[in-house]
Amino acid sequence: MEAQPLCKEIYKKAQKLGITKIHLAFSGGSDEGYLNISFQDKNGKHVDYSDFNSEIEEWAWNVYDFSGAGDGNDYGDDIIYDLKNKAVETSDWAMVRQDGESSSDKLKIKN
Repeated sequence: MEAQPLCKEIYKKAQKLGITKIHLAFSGGSDEGYLNISFQDKNGKHVDYSDFNSEIEEWAWNVYDFSGAGDGNDYGDDIIYDLKNKAVETSDWAMVRQDGESSSDKLKIKN
């Protein structure tokens, strides 16, 4: 997923709150998309801003095209806006089925 420019109002509000990183974690795979948002302060600690969270969520769903549609395997995209270093980092992930060992035996039929 390509990172979209951060909204100026969100950037200014985050700076005012002392937020240094905004992490958007999109996930899906079963025809529904989810978004988890987290924030970090200058000490690298996770901080909670519930009111700001809803503002970011509304913005993110408007600028990112993420449906969550898939074949049942979980997948997602992470976007981290680093306000302190004025950088953005993106990564994606997927969990896929991995078959283990199999065996074969004669079919038995019980009366």
